[in-house]
Amino acid sequence: MSARVIFMGSPDFAVPSLEALHAHEQVVMVITQPDRPAGRGRLPQPCAVRQIALRLGLPTLQPESLRKVPVQQTLAALEPDLIVVAAFGQILPQAVLDIPTKGCLNVHASLLPRWRGAAPIQAAIAAGDTRTGVTIMRMDSGLDTGPIITQREIPLRPQTTAEELSLQLSYLGAQALMDVLPSYLSGMVAPLPQDESQSTYAPRLKKTDGLLDFNLPAEVLARKVFAYQPWPGTYFFFDGHQVKVNEAHTHDTFESEPGSRYVVNNKPAIGTGQGLLVLDQLQMEGRRNLPGEEFLRGQTRWLE
Repeated sequence: MSARVIFMGSPDFAVPSLEALHAHEQVVMVITQPDRPAGRGRLPQPCAVRQIALRLGLPTLQPESLRKVPVQQTLAALEPDLIVVAAFGQILPQAVLDIPTKGCLNVHASLLPRWRGAAPIQAAIAAGDTRTGVTIMRMDSGLDTGPIITQREIPLRPQTTAEELSLQLSYLGAQALMDVLPSYLSGMVAPLPQDESQSTYAPRLKKTDGLLDFNLPAEVLARKVFAYQPWPGTYFFFDGHQVKVNEAHTHDTFESEPGSRYVVNNKPAIGTGQGLLVLDQLQMEGRRNLPGEEFLRGQTRWLE
């Protein structure tokens, strides 16, 4: 007999988990974030999970907050066995955690307790981690602090973008969830507490986090370029304009002054606290993305 499941998620990362649950369990409600303005017209657009839920014919709810009593009463009336959360974007209050008879599970995009918080994928890339993965955990009132049910680990290769890693982990997370769910629902799995001494935190990113600080080492900045693709993106200012950096690599052959501009192999480069950051793909605001060589041909003031 399939379990009655409420699913909570919003972005693309959550879609494979919802689709897998729909194929094997009874999804009685999908909870997503409210529609947000998007695109050039800034018109309200449904998130990825709501789009899939509507296509699958699943009922959806988009509460501004799970702390409202009427919302909690609606969820309780569904009599769920389980709530599954994947990148939902809201903290679940204790009143919601207490609703399902089998508790609440979270599909988290890191090897907890490393990188608790809202941006674990970006944090792992920016830190230069050589491995990452997903964790299925039973949720408690803390931020990603609940006991671990299972984990799946993969190598993290250099120059992987957050967008690429998110897609990879989204399917890994769905697979891990469905592999362990039968044993969990039957009571055959004992969740293990996290090692608090190993915990690290990945806070929610802001647009300003993408501003490149050239006092930092080039290696740190290059990792940041890939970690922050596609959002918030990395950028600097040149000639009064914001320039977005979409690809970059390091060059360490000589000493340089942080923030000074150079040319390396016909590409623009900027001095950092250690080494040069060579700009392979970059985009002046209001313009299209260009290879470094082409960008340089149009910027005669680069070396001034």
